[in-house]
Amino acid sequence: MKTNIKKSTIWITGASSGIGQALAISFAKRGARIILSGRDQEKLEAVRKNCKGSKNHIVIPFDIGDTSQTKIAYESAIQQAGKIDWLINNAGISQRSLIMDTTEDVERQLMEIDYFAQTRLTRLVLPKMIAQGGGKIVMVSSIAGLLGTQYRGAYSAAKAAIHMWANSLRAELHDQGIEVATIFPGFIQTNVSINALTGDGSAQGTMDDATKKGLTAAVFAKQAVKALLKEEEYIVISGPKEKFATKVNRISPPKLYKLIRESKVT
Repeated sequence: MKTNIKKSTIWITGASSGIGQALAISFAKRGARIILSGRDQEKLEAVRKNCKGSKNHIVIPFDIGDTSQTKIAYESAIQQAGKIDWLINNAGISQRSLIMDTTEDVERQLMEIDYFAQTRLTRLVLPKMIAQGGGKIVMVSSIAGLLGTQYRGAYSAAKAAIHMWANSLRAELHDQGIEVATIFPGFIQTNVSINALTGDGSAQGTMDDATKKGLTAAVFAKQAVKALLKEEEYIVISGPKEKFATKVNRISPPKLYKLIRESKVT
């Protein structure tokens, strides 16, 4: 289903900062109405004010890891907006800990936020989206969901899982007008590494050097919006090193993992 972006309502989770904020601002510039969600209402309101046509946009704060809050948020979105044309599942949390240092509870927390929370919200949105004739589901995975590296075992697993789930969703609902796209960001200059969980569940609290040197969120959003509007389904947005790694992985996974083992990954 071809979408007139100026008449579209786009729900973005994890919209209070980083790439979610950048996507909201970018889509608002193109005339879309944005539903901004995250846990911090004050930060979401600040993002809304920075979006073109700020009065047209809707703020719905909730904890995406909470099933009841998610259902209430969905009902509020429908009540206020009337429809959802695109859902961009961007909320998530990363990891910075070795597998042997990570508790099972932390692994479950990562899987809950980065996988189950995304599929839960998507299943709530889909029935009305199908009934209205179609729409778009966007999953924000990660390069880590394509390439397993040190310190990201459970995070990589969750991001790979959401990628495969999106592939199945695309195959199942294509004939019902549902487009499904997956974005694989590399290192982007956001708070992702600061908020990343360590082995005991505490936040790392510092920014990785690679993250600090990554693409800006604005550059990421520009590339993502362009690709999504071109109806691309498999979108890698990263620096040259990450792109090179994905290419090596397609040709020779053993060669890639030899490089990963020998590299300094933090």
